[in-house]
Amino acid sequence: MKRRMFVKGAAAALPALAALGLPDFGATGELEPITLPKPEMDGGKSVLAALKGRKTVRNISPDPLPLQTLSNLLWAAFGVNRPEAGLMGKQGRTAPSASNSQEIGLYVCLAQGIYLYEAVPHRLAPVAAGDFRARAGRSAAVKGPVNIFYVVDLARYVVGKGQPDRSIGNPEVQKSYYYTDTGFIAQNVYLFAASQGLAAWFHNCDKENTAREFKLRPEQRVLFAQTVGYPMKA
Repeated sequence: MKRRMFVKGAAAALPALAALGLPDFGATGELEPITLPKPEMDGGKSVLAALKGRKTVRNISPDPLPLQTLSNLLWAAFGVNRPEAGLMGKQGRTAPSASNSQEIGLYVCLAQGIYLYEAVPHRLAPVAAGDFRARAGRSAAVKGPVNIFYVVDLARYVVGKGQPDRSIGNPEVQKSYYYTDTGFIAQNVYLFAASQGLAAWFHNCDKENTAREFKLRPEQRVLFAQTVGYPMKA
């Protein structure tokens, strides 16, 4: 990204940063990691009430989400809910995955940049500065304060010793796994949104440009995106 474009984008993002409670750009002009506050694991509507209220809302306000809400959202989506090591030596998460591969990465697009959600230690690691929410591929989604891009990392499908699933190296089997696992996470987001009075919209996205701008490896593939924010007031 050219310096002039970066500075312009950074300046435009400052109001959103302040409203979110996020740190400003560092002295080097680079995005800084965001340590998320401890997620709140109680409150909101019951599971049954959230299921009753679960729906797709496409008319989403551009108002930013508070940092605590963002923390809660990402934990609900695919955070650690069992710290002890389980299958394949990995901690338990709020959504299942094939052989606990945890192959789906959550790339979080905010107004100021792209971050990768790291469930351990529950933080956002910077990927690139700038507003790339347009890669959500939907004009209404671009206005949303948070766009989560679901990216599969095929390298996480371990083949060999200790792997209980002998078919996990089969590309067609892998495809069935990563689409299903993405659905689990996306539904967590939908239920969290319904519980908290937020709007959520799962949709397709610009896969080609997103892969380049997110600096993905050949083993990673962009799957879908999900926009989250406040519902637009009538």
